[in-house]
Formats: sequence, C-alpha cells, structure tokens
Amino acid sequence: MAMLGPRVWSSVRQGLSRGLSRNVGGWASGEGRKVDIAGIYPAVTTPFTATAEVDYGKLEENLHKLGNIPFRATQATVEMTVSMAQVGADAALVVTPSYYRGRMSSAALIHHYTKVADLSPIPVVLYSVPANTGLDLPVDTAVILSQHPNIVGIKDSGGDVTRIGLMVHKTRRQDFQVLAGSAGFLLASYAVGAVGGVCALANVLGAQVCQLERLCLTGQWEDAQKLQLRLIEPNTAVTRRFGISGLKKTMDWFGYYGGPCRAPLQELSPAEEEALHLAFSSNGWL
Repeated sequence: MAMLGPRVWSSVRQGLSRGLSRNVGGWASGEGRKVDIAGIYPAVTTPFTATAEVDYGKLEENLHKLGNIPFRATQATVEMTVSMAQVGADAALVVTPSYYRGRMSSAALIHHYTKVADLSPIPVVLYSVPANTGLDLPVDTAVILSQHPNIVGIKDSGGDVTRIGLMVHKTRRQDFQVLAGSAGFLLASYAVGAVGGVCALANVLGAQVCQLERLCLTGQWEDAQKLQLRLIEPNTAVTRRFGISGLKKTMDWFGYYGGPCRAPLQELSPAEEEALHLAFSSNGWL
C-alpha cells in the first residue's frame, strides 16, 4: 500500500478519530494480552489517476467516508501507510511467502515467520490467501506459530470454515485470534469462534458488514443469517468473480472513488459491469 504524505494524514486524522468507536489495544495496554485484533477491517483500495499515479486526494475522500463507519481499523490502516518511523503500525499482516511454493514446507514456513516475528517491533498477524498465492498455511503450522509471543493471530481467506474452526479449537489455550478473510463466510466464521474479518466488501457495504458483526456477537443468528445471505453474491462479485476491477467500479456506484485500475488489470466489459450491478441490485443493495 502506498505511503500517505504528512499533509493528507494531518487532514484526515481528526475526522477518522471521531468516526471510530473502538481503538486497537497495544503492548502497553496493561490488559494482559498481546494485542486485540477483533473487529471488522476494510481492505482499503489504492485509487489511481488516469496516468496510473496514486491519487492521494481521492484516497483522502474515501478515508473520510470510511471513518464514519464503526470499523475496527480504519485509522490503523491509514497509519500503516504513513511513515513507520514517525507514527508506527499496530500490527503487521504478513502473507505467506509463495514464489517458490514447492519448497514452502511447514518447516520453511515456521522458520520464516519465526524470524519475522523475532525481529518485528510490532505484533505479527499471519495471512493465508491461497487464491492469490497457491499456498495454504497448514493448520498445524499455524498452531505451532501461535505459541510465538509476537504472533497474535491469522487472517484466513481460504473460505474453509472447518479449517477456521479447527484453528480456533487448536489454539484455544494460546492468546491467538482468527479473522475471516472475506465477508462471504463471516457469519460461519463467527459461529466457530473467529473474532472479526478483513473484508473487501466493507469498502462499499461497510455498515452492513459491521451490522452482521453486531448480530453475530449479540446472538441474533436468524437476522444474521438473512443479512449474510444477501451479502454472498455481492461479495463474490467484488472478489473471486471480478476482483479489484469490480470492487473499484462498485465503489464509484456507492459514492466512494474507485477509479481506474493499474495495468495489468483491465476495466470491466459492459457485460461484466451489468453482471456486477445485478449481483448487488438483486440483493437489494442498488
């Protein structure tokens, strides 16, 4: 993610702090746990100009709007894009190394993450996203890594709820938290013990994703199920089906700035755009 300049950061900090209802606890919180990562996190997009430069002004506009939704980490996400030395991040989300995935055995992954966690001055969150890396972080590997004092949790985007439940179960004696990597299986993840989610869909239906979180946490499972079912098709449309191009197009529809994608990603065709619109309209969102 691109770095935000001091001018942009100073202008958004006040508005974001007003819009957030919760803050991330840190090492010095005195609460006895490593760091609390529970909640809903938007996977914030980077807006570009027509000449493929980062559009900081549009990013500022999007962040102002996102700051009015009760996300857990809008401010933390912004801070991670600012100078690390000046501001500092709350945690580091570290994706599985996968370029030589044929050699990424459990031993290699344990060695890699242990080294990163040993040297990192901030807590580390494991990140398994097999759709992009072709590599699933094995459950037993995650369980071993959960014992590291500087590894606080995992974002799992694979969509296998039994796997998420098994990780929750096997790490129940550790100070370790599991986040769903998508809004499409958020309810199911909460049902088996996840504590939140990092969701692309939250860029456009953020209030609805946070409402789903609230319904799950308060045990209103029937209403949660109804809402979850209406989010599945839109979520699939902006992730697996049309990806970033679809997400940015939808952001434009919902009053944010999505804007163009940067090569090699291509814009949607008229037929794809129609199908994307239908995924939202047929579920009552447009």
